[in-house]
Amino acid sequence: MMTEDTFRMTSHRPYLLRALVEWINDNELTPHILVDAGMPGVQVPPSAVKDGRVVLNIAERAVVRLHIDNDTVSFSARFSGTSYPVQVPIAAVLAVYARETGQGMALPDDIPGHEPSPDDSVPPDDTPTPDDTPPKPSGRPHLRVVK
Repeated sequence: MMTEDTFRMTSHRPYLLRALVEWINDNELTPHILVDAGMPGVQVPPSAVKDGRVVLNIAERAVVRLHIDNDTVSFSARFSGTSYPVQVPIAAVLAVYARETGQGMALPDDIPGHEPSPDDSVPPDDTPTPDDTPPKPSGRPHLRVVK
């Protein structure tokens, strides 16, 4: 029997990102990604960052050597006429959408059973609850609408 301890899946986020970029390109639209510029490992021109976020046009005509693997989105692009190497960890990509229509999606958090990352260092709370009542979920679920 497979348990969460014996079988850990890799993150589904890079697969969703690649599929959505392909879908946007197949429809001859312009793929953009919304990035949390404050996350470690994000390399973008500081002048492009607004409110801690940056929107990047990743269309083939706008970038050079676009590469999306399971860990990183990387490419070179021009910002204010100057070529700049861009590197974005997959975890920093918040959403992908078509510029012309706004269609796309916010990338969901990883599901339980994914391969642990450095951010997974918080141990679970094993404190028993009185009367065996189930613990309340921490925080509210969140979904961001990106237009």
